Amino acid sequence: MAKPAALQHCTQLGLDADAVRTSVSKYYGETIQKTTDLATSACCTAKTPPAEVLAVLRQVPQEITSKFYGCGSPCPVGIKDSGLRVLDLGCGSGRDCYVCAALVGEQGSVTGIDMTPAQLEVAQRHSAAWQQHLGYKQPTMRFVKGQIEDLSAAGITPGSVDLIISNCVINLSPDKAAVLQQAYQALAEGAEMYFSDVYCDRRLPPEVRSHEVLLGECLGGALYINDFLELAQQVGFTDPRVLEVQPIAVHDPKLS
Repeated sequence: MAKPAALQHCTQLGLDADAVRTSVSKYYGETIQKTTDLATSACCTAKTPPAEVLAVLRQVPQEITSKFYGCGSPCPVGIKDSGLRVLDLGCGSGRDCYVCAALVGEQGSVTGIDMTPAQLEVAQRHSAAWQQHLGYKQPTMRFVKGQIEDLSAAGITPGSVDLIISNCVINLSPDKAAVLQQAYQALAEGAEMYFSDVYCDRRLPPEVRSHEVLLGECLGGALYINDFLELAQQVGFTDPRVLEVQPIAVHDPKLS
């Protein structure tokens, strides 16, 4: 059976992958400055995170949380003091990296990768103070500039990660097959990918997929959920599962 076109080609903003990345980077680096600037609820956490995550979030610097544009809580429970090596795809301001750094403990490590310099600057600005706040003797958290479609170019070696997280970012990529393939290669034997993202119950029409605001708000690039599950299995993930689902509201009447 042939793959759906959405899995083979970049259909957001036409067929220009660089145009997609430029549009997304501008949206998160310039167009919106804080969570309240968003036009939909797609880039907002739909429900209260688990207690152990919430306890850490209350300590994270305000600038980090104010520039958070995720749609869930991709930090799994049960990783406290686990020493896991964590990779955050599209880390943005670094909120989830800060949380994971606190959870996995001083023997673990967290790497955040993002392509938007303005977001990385925020993430890096509070990093040293956060490590000191946690009482760690050595830095365990780092942030690198790069594209999630090419982790190897950003220095992420195959088999070097125990847990990959991501929060409302994969939908923004013009090449989701490359994202999943690179993630699969980066994972060590028995490792997991645990993430929150936006999907839909049908394939989106071209006018939605090519709308710059809808793309930036994580709606234009959303895959039909069955297409995503098929793609994940083709890459090598043997048992992709949907754990929770929450609806998304569009607040701006111009987009409704």
